[in-house]
Amino acid sequence: MTDRSAYIDKARARLRQYEAEIDRLEARADEVEADARIAYREALEDARARRAEARLEELKRSGDAAWDDIKHGLESAWDEMSRAVEKAGARFR
Repeated sequence: MTDRSAYIDKARARLRQYEAEIDRLEARADEVEADARIAYREALEDARARRAEARLEELKRSGDAAWDDIKHGLESAWDEMSRAVEKAGARFR
């Protein structure tokens, strides 16, 4: 397995983890007051919007020359998504 293939597999696993966390948080949204639920769902939508899935697809299709640039962009997307999920989860703490 190449470094690129291993990275893509690892990125897929990471994406599944974030999606599971978003689903878990969304299930908890039903437990909060109506006004808080709206803000909470907005935070979850932000997390979803930042999903790195599109970048992952781009990474799979990229040539070797673009590999480093796309990989860097994907890492930035992971960071943004992580912050968005953390922000949504913080509403319950």
